[in-house]
Amino acid sequence: MPIQTRTLQKEHLSRREFCAGLLGAAALAGAASSVRAEAWKPNYILASALYGTFPLADILPEIAKTGSACLDVWCLKHGNQREQIEEMGHDAFSELLKKHGAKVGSFTNYPLGPFGLQPEIKILAKFGGSILVTGSGGPKGLSGAAAKAEMAKFLEKMKPHADAAGAAGVKIAIENHSASLLHHPDSLRAFVELNKHSSLGVALAPHHLHTFAEQIPQLIEDLGSHLIFFYAQEHGRGYTEKLPKNEELMQLPGFGGGLDYKPVLRALRKINYPGWIEIFMHPTPRGIPILPRVAEVSAAVNKSRAYLEQCLP
Repeated sequence: MPIQTRTLQKEHLSRREFCAGLLGAAALAGAASSVRAEAWKPNYILASALYGTFPLADILPEIAKTGSACLDVWCLKHGNQREQIEEMGHDAFSELLKKHGAKVGSFTNYPLGPFGLQPEIKILAKFGGSILVTGSGGPKGLSGAAAKAEMAKFLEKMKPHADAAGAAGVKIAIENHSASLLHHPDSLRAFVELNKHSSLGVALAPHHLHTFAEQIPQLIEDLGSHLIFFYAQEHGRGYTEKLPKNEELMQLPGFGGGLDYKPVLRALRKINYPGWIEIFMHPTPRGIPILPRVAEVSAAVNKSRAYLEQCLP
């Protein structure tokens, strides 16, 4: 065989082997991604507000009972556990956590707003928490270019607060509340486009997106790494007026509210969402437990958790 022919065959073979190697690497990467997606499981956090103003000593044992990793501490008007911490003192609360083998994951504080959180950052970090949840404030009802323009202003104002959070190892999660700037899907996508701070993200609340329910799975994908907190709560029959208890509970997953969680969980799995999922609802009036007894509240959370597990794709 001529030398030139042998050289061409060798070159052709090496190219073929190279292409095969690329295909093999792609297949392995795809398989690894599939394994990660298949292995994804929800990471639950328990909201203290579900228990109204029950004492922390009664709530902390429920963290493990509800399959949760830690506690989200709420303040008035939704709960008063944050105020309880100040009343008993930080050292006493630390001892209470140790006694029950419990952990704090987050503080939810809407009264302080996004620009008043800095005092809370250090306290949350002191207890080992890592997420501060609040709202964005107004202006509300914006979409399109107006939402993007206001979001740019908001994110600029948030820089020193996000810097302070990052320095303490904490992140600030802004909820998409219906009466706020961060609400319309356009505003959520503007947040993703404009936010460059790793210590600032979104707490996604599907119950505030009930008029855009079909967009929720895609919004989860669009948010990607900007999604750092997720509420398993739906609109149900509403949450602003007093309803019969069975209708009020329809905000919880698995209680007949109507939101299809399968595509929602599929989207969370697709982005390999690492953050917490909080099973949640609003009672009316605010500040009361969703059910009369601690054990009943935990049983409702567990019913929702079992339903979500059934919806896992």
